[in-house]
Amino acid sequence: NKTTHILISLEEIIYLSGVHVCVCTGCTGGVGRGRVLNNSVGSGGGHGGKGGLGCYNGSCVEGGISYGNANLPCELGSGSGDESLADSTAGGGIIVMGSFEHPLSSLSIEGSVSADGEDSEETSGKANYAVANSSNGGPGGGSGGTILLFLQTIALGEAAILSSVGGFSSPTGAGGGGGGRIHFHWSDIPTGDVYQPIATVKGSIHARGGKGAHQGGAGENGTLTGKACPKGLYGIFCEECPAGTYKNVTGSDRALCHHCPAQELPHRAEYIAVRGGIAETPCPYKCVSDRYHMPNCYTALEELIYTFGGPWLFGLLLIVLLVLLALVLSAARMKFVGVDELPGPAPTQHGSQIDHSFPFLESLNEVLETNRAEESQSHVHRMYFMGPNTFSEPWHLPHTPPEQIKEIVYEGAFNTFVDEINAIAAYQWWEGAAYSILSVLGYPLAWSWQQWRRKLKLQRLREFVRSEYDHACLRSCRSRALYEGIKVAATSDLMLAYVDFFLGGDEKRTDLPPRLHQRFPMLLPFGGDGSYMAPFSLHSDNILTSLMSQSVPPTKWYRLVAGLNAQLRLVRRSRLRVTFQPVLRWLETHANPALVGHGIHVDLAWFQATACGYFQYGLLVYAIEEENNPVSLGYIGGALPTEQQSRENPPSSHLREETHLNQAHGSNESLLRRRRIFGSILDANSVQEIEEKREIFYLLSFILHNTKPVGHQDLVGLVISMLLLGDFSLVLLTLLQLYSFSLLDVFLVLFILPLGVLLPFPAGINALFSHGPRRSAGLARVYALWNITSLINVVIAFLCGYFHHNAPSPPLPNFQTWNVGMDESEWWIFPAGLVLCKFFQSQLINWHVANLEIQDRSLYSNNFDMFWH
Repeated sequence: NKTTHILISLEEIIYLSGVHVCVCTGCTGGVGRGRVLNNSVGSGGGHGGKGGLGCYNGSCVEGGISYGNANLPCELGSGSGDESLADSTAGGGIIVMGSFEHPLSSLSIEGSVSADGEDSEETSGKANYAVANSSNGGPGGGSGGTILLFLQTIALGEAAILSSVGGFSSPTGAGGGGGGRIHFHWSDIPTGDVYQPIATVKGSIHARGGKGAHQGGAGENGTLTGKACPKGLYGIFCEECPAGTYKNVTGSDRALCHHCPAQELPHRAEYIAVRGGIAETPCPYKCVSDRYHMPNCYTALEELIYTFGGPWLFGLLLIVLLVLLALVLSAARMKFVGVDELPGPAPTQHGSQIDHSFPFLESLNEVLETNRAEESQSHVHRMYFMGPNTFSEPWHLPHTPPEQIKEIVYEGAFNTFVDEINAIAAYQWWEGAAYSILSVLGYPLAWSWQQWRRKLKLQRLREFVRSEYDHACLRSCRSRALYEGIKVAATSDLMLAYVDFFLGGDEKRTDLPPRLHQRFPMLLPFGGDGSYMAPFSLHSDNILTSLMSQSVPPTKWYRLVAGLNAQLRLVRRSRLRVTFQPVLRWLETHANPALVGHGIHVDLAWFQATACGYFQYGLLVYAIEEENNPVSLGYIGGALPTEQQSRENPPSSHLREETHLNQAHGSNESLLRRRRIFGSILDANSVQEIEEKREIFYLLSFILHNTKPVGHQDLVGLVISMLLLGDFSLVLLTLLQLYSFSLLDVFLVLFILPLGVLLPFPAGINALFSHGPRRSAGLARVYALWNITSLINVVIAFLCGYFHHNAPSPPLPNFQTWNVGMDESEWWIFPAGLVLCKFFQSQLINWHVANLEIQDRSLYSNNFDMFWH
């Protein structure tokens, strides 16, 4: 027998001490030996794979057969056959390391371990043959032998080679040898949490067949096997099944790692690999992002929704809960404030209460403040402040005293009084700066700040006039002693203030105080500026009512003022041309026909323009017998601008010309008095010339505006309660949704504007549970402001959702949408619901305020008799 060369560099690869190593050489024959044609062309030997065909001139011979057990090989490789031939090849030998009872604990190979079949070319070289010619054949290659390793772990270095390949054939058409067998018989395969890889393979492992030549065939590949792997592991080296697959049987085939059931993978999850492989279903997984929560990979919002049965059931339960809470809230509100909701409250009588909080020195003894009747009987003139009482244009009085009080004041001292009053009425720079900052942070805060500073300013003015100023401008000694000749008051909106001048009782003037007709034409400015928070209104206190009672019964005057204020509520500052028309029609159809029997006529007019362009609207009251006389608005009340100022600041180009109203007062002496009043009467034509200022928030006037009352106050309050609770619920759901995107999104929505998205709820609760219709209406307007302001936060929520949805992100595996359309592509649902909820709230708040302020719906009656009766 020829000796087959087996290259086993034991000194390089095996570090053995006391272990079993068996090395046997192969033979030229064997079970799978090759066959030889007549011309000596042979086929390859077989073992792990069949030997290659040997062919010559169309004649072929089968290669050696495959034999042995792939799962526990223990056979030599087979040769080319026909051992009588000098150039026959031998099969690979056997290399066995370890044993069943004594496996190797570890094997490290850095060189080569081979049990290869012999190449025909090598044998030819040994026999000093030249390359075979066409007349002489050659043997096939020998088959690979066996490498059987009983071990626990193995490590192949980068240069290591473990081979049992078939030999190459001769170049004359002989077949290549079949590949041998390599088997790893693992003694202990760790599983589960204690799993550790049992093989580190950086080198090469070969069991391929040898190549044939010309017409000869290549040998089949041999086998490379390992002990059957336990559950969860596969392959020769018992590796973990890939993520997303599981293996619940023993074996090494890759096909045994089955795909995990797709229906068991939650939305927004991906499979993960676990130590020791996956042996059973369900397969382990993880959520694709930390913002989703196990086990269902839901966001915080989805967890809440699915805890209560899913979107539809959750929505139904939420609606039912909101209705129940709204009923409880409405019942509590009715019990708490219902007794205070008295119908038809009369206008607040500012200045009517005796305020004892400011003590003052009176003449030699303490004298009580005169009552209202005495005040009206001694009232000489009402001088209105100019300006809207804003930080940029505070209240101020003109230095020139009006003609009506020139007889009771010292002009020089009056100028000093005006300087002191104007200095007190002016605001500090920091107050305006704070207002500007608060306007950026949240307009309701700025509005509350402005009203607070206005209130303090009015209190300071009243304190000054009542207790600090010595009334030195008055000629009456008694008035100076009693500090009663001058009083300051303002309308409830704190935008219109006035100074009343009274007689002291020691003037000894029979022509003072003047009667009502002596005061004509009389201007009655409106309070407010036509905005939602401060609508126009005619302020009628006891003094004015007492004066008008000289011609008009108080009940009729009260009714006229209430009806006019009901119409003025509907006037919008940004749409004066349109909204003043109903007021003009009402004056012609309801007011003047009722006043004609008392000899009085009223017209809508503008006047009191300031240097900054601010002017006021109001009523011009005059006697009917003077209606046909030349009428011009010139000067009245002393608090009007100079002639030059009125020219510089007309409300429109149509009103640029100065007109003069010559008002002749009928009396026994036929005294003709001329008064100069700067302004103009407004009628259906001239009102179209008013210049309307369209502010940046002009469109909001279509959402927030005063309306006519609709009644059903309890129902309106109930629906507002539902929407208020629904708004707050949607806010919380939106924040939960944004939290699943990013904590930064939640921060942006909460603080742009600061807490604006949360404040409508406490503002609404405060408005619903406040005492008194007037206070409730004022707080409801603040609630409406917060409701609209919070739209900025909702816009931020829209932007955050939009950028999150359109930001590039890896696709989610096995993404499954919700059946009811609540996946991430519909992030806009809650913000859109908030927008709709806030619009509905705005309309209901408008009705709620109207029901509180106008509880007598007959004030809007178009029927003359129904209105007055």
